[in-house]
Amino acid sequence: MAFLNYVSLLSIFVCMTTVTGDHVTASLPAVKAAYWPSWAENFPPSAIDTKLFTHIYYAFLNPNNVTYKFDISNSTAVLLSDFTTSLHHKNPPVKTLFSIGGGGSDSSAFARMASHAQSRKAFIKSSIEVAREFGFDGLDLDWEFPKTPKEMQDLGHLFDEWRLAINAEAKATYRPPLLVTAAVYFSVDFFLDEVYRKYPVDSIHRNLDWINAMCFDYHGSWDNTTTGAHAALYDDKSNVSTSYGLKSWLLAGVPKTKLVMGLPLYGRSWKLKDPNIHGIGAPAVDVGPGVEGDKGVLPFSQVEEFNRVNGATVVYDVDSVSTYSYAGSAWIGYDDPTSTTVKIGFAQALGLRGYFFWAISFDSDWKISTQASRAWILND
Repeated sequence: MAFLNYVSLLSIFVCMTTVTGDHVTASLPAVKAAYWPSWAENFPPSAIDTKLFTHIYYAFLNPNNVTYKFDISNSTAVLLSDFTTSLHHKNPPVKTLFSIGGGGSDSSAFARMASHAQSRKAFIKSSIEVAREFGFDGLDLDWEFPKTPKEMQDLGHLFDEWRLAINAEAKATYRPPLLVTAAVYFSVDFFLDEVYRKYPVDSIHRNLDWINAMCFDYHGSWDNTTTGAHAALYDDKSNVSTSYGLKSWLLAGVPKTKLVMGLPLYGRSWKLKDPNIHGIGAPAVDVGPGVEGDKGVLPFSQVEEFNRVNGATVVYDVDSVSTYSYAGSAWIGYDDPTSTTVKIGFAQALGLRGYFFWAISFDSDWKISTQASRAWILND
């Protein structure tokens, strides 16, 4: 059923583009982006195959939680310079942005910064200075997550003032304006939380070049009693799915050309309660194998290694558009080239701007990245 939905949507989109001539979508190049973790060992920016991407994000920088300016150490300065120099001189070159925040950052510090005009001004000015000093093409905010309606309102003010400052700087220096993007929740609103809040869509529309919807981590160690497809395209039991999330952004008024779909290059694992019951939603007693410091999480490269070494059974689940494997009591849910291809088709059927990966160093010999790039064919 999920595959048929994808084919139907893709056919509709192709017809609409052909008949109406969607000049806005057709005139904008696709975004094929990925985040590069600055702590990735043995994976320097020079190792990135830029033929597969258009934009690479440096992850992450964080401002001082008192001054809200960026204090760049000598070692970080070397990393930033190497990042932009390497990627701008690759063949082909790619655009570079630095991402601010991340899942491990202090959400309350962003809330304090965004709540006052003076602290917003200091943050904005410093971010532009860092971007220009180290040769970045843009900036990205990954605030995970504004926790109240007031914080969402402040986020809208931040985007308004950031765009004004960027345009003013570009005009004064005769340079192209910096790109401004944001990594956001998979859905436009936090319908699962006790405190309901919604992103400032009007401000996003006015000020951002696009948003990166994080369409993953729907399930994990926090609900370790059952296995789950942590990046399911469809979920017939709930709205916790990529299809629901992306459509919620569009229905809220975010233009399709400003919406980019997130794809994971990692899996989440569980320990099965009964190895003989091993489907999605099977009873589990704990999280499963994972990398050091991140129990229950495996990069795609290690998922493939686990499957090979353990002779795991690999299953593609058509209904959720996801893949899982199991061996003994170990169970891993993830995306592979097949599920990624279907998701790419879904995003194109909606007319989205593109896709991004977290994180670029997790792939296995560029298998998923290559397939995604090849699959995105309509508006390159």
